[in-house]
Amino acid sequence: MNTREQQLQAFGRLLDIMDELRLKCPWDQKQTFESLRHLTIEETYELGDAILNNDLQEVKKELGDVLLHIVFYAKIGSETNDFDIADVANVIAEKLIHRHPHIYSDVVVKDEEEVKQNWEKLKLKEGKSSVLEGVPLSLPSMVKANRIQEKVAGVGFDWEKPEQVWEKVQEELNELNVEIKKGNTDNIEAEFGDVLFSMVNYARFINVNPENALERTNKKFINRFQYLETAAKKIGKSLHDMSLAEMDVFWNESKKFYK
Repeated sequence: MNTREQQLQAFGRLLDIMDELRLKCPWDQKQTFESLRHLTIEETYELGDAILNNDLQEVKKELGDVLLHIVFYAKIGSETNDFDIADVANVIAEKLIHRHPHIYSDVVVKDEEEVKQNWEKLKLKEGKSSVLEGVPLSLPSMVKANRIQEKVAGVGFDWEKPEQVWEKVQEELNELNVEIKKGNTDNIEAEFGDVLFSMVNYARFINVNPENALERTNKKFINRFQYLETAAKKIGKSLHDMSLAEMDVFWNESKKFYK
């Protein structure tokens, strides 16, 4: 691994390159916070994919792309004298020190859960009017549900045991079934949302990240279905012309390779 001096040199080199690109490259010169925003989101998802695939070389590359965007935003901020990369680093450093009094002060905590509770209490003391204030509105719904539940749990609004949460899941499923029988579309959608929300909550209690879990299943399904498509082509058939029983043969074969 690199020494701290080498790490700082590498970061300085990136800052120098960013300065030069902003000065000389027509594309880089045109970029704004707004024009970079969707690209940053895309890069973040690509990093997430690399992490789920456990591809560490790809993680390294995608981290570089995300770091470039951070440096890019800081460069634009410096051009209007609003902030630069040092301000960005100092702000997060001060926040980390303030929110870890068990490390940088004399506060004593017994476990990770108490650390999270202290974190949320400190945020309220910093002037936030709600513990949910920091949950971005633009987050994907499942990620948002998970963050909401983590936030409120941080101030003690939570179930005590996983069994209680599972009972809530069963309760919501029963309510959904009642509305399905009644056929009211709006109520069905509302109850379906309650089922998903309670399942996300249960995932937290069994130490599963629901977003990661669903994405792993998405990838598994894609791999299995593409295996099915390839197998059908090899015997000269189209999926449209195959029965479900015929497709099931290849689908079950795919499970040997994609679990």
